[in-house]
Amino acid sequence: MIPRTTLAQKMDVQSSQTSLAGYVAGLQAIATAKRLGARVDAFDTRPVVEEQVKSLGASFVKIDLGEMGQTAQGYAKELTPEQIAKQKEGQAKVCKRSNIVITTAKVFGRKAPRLIEKSVLDRMMPGSIVVDMAVSTGGNVEGSKLFEDVVTENGVTIMSGDLLERQVPYDASKMFSGNITAFLTHFYNKEKKEMEVRLEDEIMKGCLLTKGGQIIHERFINK
Repeated sequence: MIPRTTLAQKMDVQSSQTSLAGYVAGLQAIATAKRLGARVDAFDTRPVVEEQVKSLGASFVKIDLGEMGQTAQGYAKELTPEQIAKQKEGQAKVCKRSNIVITTAKVFGRKAPRLIEKSVLDRMMPGSIVVDMAVSTGGNVEGSKLFEDVVTENGVTIMSGDLLERQVPYDASKMFSGNITAFLTHFYNKEKKEMEVRLEDEIMKGCLLTKGGQIIHERFINK
């Protein structure tokens, strides 16, 4: 619930932990794959990512989803069923000609959208690999299983790429402790030697759910 701002970034556990997966999916992976001589196609629902992808020499997959963008916190907005259908259609063409496909779509507090169905897997080349990095929240790929590799009838391997932070516990713990330290330091009053609950602070306002026995966060009131 911490807002994605410059000041709060050092406290954001989601950003630090998912950055550990950035070497498998994301700009780090694109840069590495390009250096190895691969042809790379990338897609993101946020238009701002197109420039970043192209700056690394990769092609950006353009799919007209209508009005898109990101939340005030910098995260991708959740797609409507109609937009997901368009995304599936556009990505299916790219998947068919790809040797490796990596999916990363997650929605905070909701089941991950199903982006690659069996019909798409059936059209992929034998020996192709699909890495599903959203298995723990329902999976982007039909047939994916957490911590297991699944091979389809036509020889496509579906790999469970989720929860990579569990495979690098030292780095994950170090980054997590840094997040907590930054949060506590920001709200600690040295003179009083106590934590302060400052509701006027946008970081505190963004992540404080209850106070005085009452639910105070606008996202959870009356739910």
